[in-house]
Amino acid sequence: MKKKSILVLFFGLLAIVLAACGGKESSSEKATDTVVVGDDIKGATELSFWTFAGLHMEFFEDAAVRWNETNPDRPIKLKAETYPYDQMHNNLLLALQSGKGAPDIVDIEISRFPNYLQGEPQLLPMNEFVDPEIDNFVRARLDIYSKDGQFYGMPTHVGASVMYYNKEIMDEAGVDIDSIKTWEDYVEAGKQVVAKTGKMMTNVHTGDYMTMWEMISQQGSDWFDENGEVTVDSKENIKTLQFLHDMVYVNKIAELTPGGQPHAEEYYAYMNDGEAASISMPLWYMGRFIENMPDLKGKIVVRPMPAWEAGGFRSAGMGGTGTVVTNQTKHPEIAKEFLAFAKLSKEANIKLWTVLGFDPPRWDVWESDEVKADNKFYQFFGNDIFDTLLDIKDEINAVHITPQTPEVQNEINTVVFDSVLRQQSQTAEEALKEAADKIRSNKQ
Repeated sequence: MKKKSILVLFFGLLAIVLAACGGKESSSEKATDTVVVGDDIKGATELSFWTFAGLHMEFFEDAAVRWNETNPDRPIKLKAETYPYDQMHNNLLLALQSGKGAPDIVDIEISRFPNYLQGEPQLLPMNEFVDPEIDNFVRARLDIYSKDGQFYGMPTHVGASVMYYNKEIMDEAGVDIDSIKTWEDYVEAGKQVVAKTGKMMTNVHTGDYMTMWEMISQQGSDWFDENGEVTVDSKENIKTLQFLHDMVYVNKIAELTPGGQPHAEEYYAYMNDGEAASISMPLWYMGRFIENMPDLKGKIVVRPMPAWEAGGFRSAGMGGTGTVVTNQTKHPEIAKEFLAFAKLSKEANIKLWTVLGFDPPRWDVWESDEVKADNKFYQFFGNDIFDTLLDIKDEINAVHITPQTPEVQNEINTVVFDSVLRQQSQTAEEALKEAADKIRSNKQ
C-alpha cells in the first residue's frame, strides 16, 4: 500500500509538471492508431503492444511480419496500438498497480521509466537475451533501463550527441572543422566565424535543457547521482551553465535561440537561412534538418562534440525509449523472444536505422552493408555519419533518470535559464543552488 501511495503521489505531481511544460491530457480512452499483423494466421499467439510514438508502429509491424516469416511454426498475432503520450503512460502505471489491463509489450519513454522500477518492477527481465549480446551494444543505453543487474527495457537508439556544423559557413570563416577538439577550440573558432562571416557560431537555448545535459554528461556529471541524490548544483553543472552564459555575453559567439528551443519553427527558419554555424544535438535530430531545414542539404556535416579537455568524452546519450514485457502477459516466453527479435538482433538494429533513421544501440551493425546503403540521411549529411559514431561509441556516459527528472527539466527550462540567460538576474551558481534546494525539498 505504501509503494502504491508513493507512486500515486508522484503520478499526480508529474501531471502538474507536465501541464506546466505544456503537456495536455487526452480525455479519449481510444487508441489513435491500431495495426494488426497475423490476423489471418490460424493458431497464432496473440500479443498486444502499446506505444506513444506513431513512428514506432511501422517498426513493430515490420518486426511482426519478419517474425512470422522466420518462425512459421510459432506465429504471432500482434495488435499494436498508439495512444497519446500522457494517456498511455498513465494507463500503464494504473494497470500495473491494479494487476490487470496492461499489454504484453509496451514502449516506455526514458523520463517515465523510473516510475516502473520502483519497488519490485512489474516487468520481466530480459537478461537471458541481453547477456550473450551485451558486448555488441553501447552498454550505457542498456543500463538506463535496468535495476539491480536486471535489464528490463530494450533501447530504441543510442541518442549519441554530436555537433552539426554548417560547412559552408565554417569554410567561409577559414575554420577547419576537424581542428576543433575542445570547447576552448570551439570558442576560438566561433570568434573567427563571427569576425569573418557575421554569423553566429551557435545558439543557447532558453527553453530546452538538452544541450546543457549533454555538456554536463561529458564531464561525468548529471542532475542526479547513481543513488538518486540531487546534483543539480554540482561544480561541473555550474561551470557548464556559466560557459553557456559566456558564449552569449562574454565571448559573443552565440545568441539566444529564436523561439527558445531547437524544435521551434522560428529556429528552423533561422538555421535554414544559414544564420548560425553549428548546433549540438543527438543524432536523431537529423530528421529535424531533413523535415524542417531542407535548404541545408549538403551543407551540414556530423562531427564529435568538443571535449572539455584533451582526451575527454566527446558525446553523450540523450533521450530514448525502453520497450518492455509486462508481468501480466499470458505468453511470457514468446513475448520476450519476440521483443529480443525486434530490438536486440542484428537485423532489428539495422531496421532501427533503415526504418526509423535512429542510431542503433548495437554498434556492431554500424559498418554493415545495409547500414551503409545510400539513403536520405547520407544524401543530406554525407557518408561519414557512422564513422563519427564509431569514433565516439565508448564515450557515452549513462544518464541517471529518476522520478524527479521532469521536475528538474521544468525548473531548468522555466526558472534557471530565464534568470541566468535571459534576465541575467542571477549567477549560474546562485540559480542552480536555488533550484537544487527546491528539488531536494520536494523529494519524497
